[in-house]
Parts: sequence; structure tokens; C-alpha cells
Amino acid sequence: MTTTTPALNPLVQEAPLTVDPGTIEKVSIVISKGSLEEIYPGLIMANGARAEGIDVNVFFTFFGMDAIHKNRQGHIKVATVGNPGMHIPTWAGGIPGVSWLATKMMSRKIEELDIPDIPEFVEMISDTGAGLYACMASTDLFGFDEDDLMDQVGGIITVGEFYEMAAGGQIIFT
Repeated sequence: MTTTTPALNPLVQEAPLTVDPGTIEKVSIVISKGSLEEIYPGLIMANGARAEGIDVNVFFTFFGMDAIHKNRQGHIKVATVGNPGMHIPTWAGGIPGVSWLATKMMSRKIEELDIPDIPEFVEMISDTGAGLYACMASTDLFGFDEDDLMDQVGGIITVGEFYEMAAGGQIIFT
């Protein structure tokens, strides 16, 4: 089935946009931030794509690598300072204990919804056949090596290697 959309501006003649909704066969998801509310969307999207039979590669870079770092993944918190989604003044997010409280509340809600914690989620996504990769530039920057990362990580790769894997698919940044 195809759909067309009319021109957005009636004064300008535009060719109709043709969309085939069944074309996504591969996605590559980039997780670049290390807070709870930044990591989970990428993991949820990867899991959902695999459930739909879509090939998935997840590329962890910068602070998003905390999700796959053995010693850091258990300490991921909700970002409260400067987070407009918190709907609190920036100064309030900096009060000692606010980040801990927000993290505790979000973790409890995640558990109530039966969403796995981050290490279990990463393992589950890997078990479905998704590729999980760490960014070489970020591992060099932070002094990480393969021993620091979960066993499910398929390797430390360059950005160029990531683009080769992503070729022909959609790239999603979270």
C-alpha cells in the first residue's frame, strides 16, 4: 500500500511523497548518553525492532557506553539538572538527593511494568540476534577495553565500520 501527502503550501507545486510502510528491514541505533531516560529508549527500540524481525545493530558511544560497561551499568541515574522533561527548575535538580529520588522512582516504575533492568535488557537484546558494538574512539577516550564491557558486546569498532554495518538501513540516534 502506498500513500501520498498533499503539498504543504498550496501556492507551491510539489511532487507527492510516496511512502511504502513495509520497507524497514534494518536499523542501527546509536546510544550516546548515559542517563536512564536516554539509554532505555534505544534498548526498547532495539528490542521492538527485533520483535518485528528487523535486523538491528546498536552502537554505544560516549556516555551511552555506561549501558554496556560492567562496572557502570548498575549506577545509571536519571538526569535531573537541566532536564526539561523533569518539569522542575534547573536549580531544584541540583539539590542533593533529587537525582537519587528521581532514579528510585523511575526504577520502581520500570520494575512495575516488568521492563528488565539495563544489564538484563542488553543480554536479552543480544540473545535475539542484535549486534551490540562499542565505539573505538570512546573506548580510547575513556580508557576502556573489551574486559570492561559485557560479554554480549560484539566488538569495539570504528565509526567507519559502524557505517558499513548501517548501510542500506535506518540510523536512529537516541
